[in-house]
Amino acid sequence: MAADAVEELRQQCLKRGAAGIKGLGRQEKYSNEFEKGLKDYGVSVGKDKAQQIFAMMDKDGSGTINFDEFLEKLRPPMSSARKQVIDQAFQKFDKTGDGVVTVADLQGVYNSKHHPKYKSGEWTEEQVFHSFLENFDSPCDKDGKVTLEEFVNYYSGVSVSIDSDEYFITMMKNAWKL
Repeated sequence: MAADAVEELRQQCLKRGAAGIKGLGRQEKYSNEFEKGLKDYGVSVGKDKAQQIFAMMDKDGSGTINFDEFLEKLRPPMSSARKQVIDQAFQKFDKTGDGVVTVADLQGVYNSKHHPKYKSGEWTEEQVFHSFLENFDSPCDKDGKVTLEEFVNYYSGVSVSIDSDEYFITMMKNAWKL
């Protein structure tokens, strides 16, 4: 069953740590090279299972899987409590309320003055902000803007390494001063 194959792939990725799923998502652009990309990343599910997984993830039958489709199918489901606190953090992050976080949104939310490269004079405040946003930006669409979906994708990678909802929520509230 394709769902079992996806679960097997998910577990192998999670053994690689919190960034395992995201790292595999960056490995290939996913076409007919899907099985090779899995092997190159050190994940082995076999040819038949790889084909089942690919077919399940290729929603539109185009022969390709984009990064977001890949993450959506592979990441473990998050509890509604985790999703809610991630949404709260994004809303705080998105000062303009337009659903996209940009450098302008960071002013007054993120203090760049303590960043080592800012302190040394190597970077401007704007360069610090761009670097910060890059953490959340989709690797396939580095546009300097962060959507809620990209923010959720980032925190889903963090979420898989934290067993307790209570701890995850506390971590988010402390990190974002919610």
